[in-house]
Amino acid sequence: QVQFVESGGGLVQAGGSLRLSCAASGMSFSLSSFGWYRQAPGNQREWVAIITSGRTTKYADSVKGRFSIARDNAEKAVVLQMNSLKPEDTAVYYCNASPYFENHWGQGTQVTVSS
Repeated sequence: QVQFVESGGGLVQAGGSLRLSCAASGMSFSLSSFGWYRQAPGNQREWVAIITSGRTTKYADSVKGRFSIARDNAEKAVVLQMNSLKPEDTAVYYCNASPYFENHWGQGTQVTVSS
């Protein structure tokens, strides 16, 4: 069964850093593309970063130059390094495949950036 378990969120001051991790299971990990997504209160879920099976990466304009996505095929993990955090980065962060599996969202991890 496809499953994503996110961790690493927390409360941080503006300008700080956090590293999110995602454990993925139930799929051919090394052949899959993955993404990090986020949803702020009152907003729709949006994509943040994507990494393909070939390790090509793509970022939303709002996080470009500050966030970095990486994958560890041996550990079946996807990480998101977030630097220079801003209050507008506050959201619940989710990982999923890219394109995402609609019925397989995890619980997410809360990131709160104080000003």
